[in-house]
Amino acid sequence: MEQTKREQHDVITGRNAVLESLKSERELDTIYVAKGERNGSISQIIALAKKKNIVVKEADSRKLDYLSEGSNHQGVVAIPCSTSYASVEDILAVAEQKGEAPFLIIADEIEDPHNLGALIRTAEAAGAHGMIIPKRRSASLTPIVYKTSAGAVNYLKVARVTNLASEMEHLKERGIWIYGADMDGQNWCETDFSGGVALVVGSEGKGIGRLVRSKCDAVVSLPMEGQINSLNASVAGGILMYEITRQRLKLQAKNVK
Repeated sequence: MEQTKREQHDVITGRNAVLESLKSERELDTIYVAKGERNGSISQIIALAKKKNIVVKEADSRKLDYLSEGSNHQGVVAIPCSTSYASVEDILAVAEQKGEAPFLIIADEIEDPHNLGALIRTAEAAGAHGMIIPKRRSASLTPIVYKTSAGAVNYLKVARVTNLASEMEHLKERGIWIYGADMDGQNWCETDFSGGVALVVGSEGKGIGRLVRSKCDAVVSLPMEGQINSLNASVAGGILMYEITRQRLKLQAKNVK
């Protein structure tokens, strides 16, 4: 049997099942193929996936066995999207429709799906207009992310781009100031976040990548007074998001008066 009992929720396994899914209108997030495998229909799967701009990753047998829960995956496993990706323009259109300055979150190489889901949940609650994630080296909109976000992915638009640094330059051209959350930055609560804002949140282990950090207009830091010198990405992001929200609400109240 090619498909596992989890297919409708988590994975699609087996060459025929994955190939038919690619030929249909079903949205696939990522396809994992066995390392070095190019025989038979695998090459057709890879070619069709690339044509449809779907991420293809090589994986060893243990990874494929884990994803498929031990079923006969035949060297290929596909992860369906839990929801559709938006474009950056879609996100900016939301801000325009609301008559608000853009408020975006940029997630830089957050590979843990639980952290990404939690970040999406907080971003939606804080009133962000959308999130941008990289196509590579990042968790994506898998069912785990959907569940961890408590369904927030239904309401917060998420765009997936090939090059974060390049996209950041485009945002700057639109008048959006970009703030990176990282070590050795300016005091977070003394930073003016008024106007169009994009907040970059990096992974716990590596923080923001060197190139992405270089594209930030400013870097902001939270005080670390204990023995631990880093916070969970969604926690650090949440604190900064709500400071941005606090300042925006304060400005709105002032303008109403």
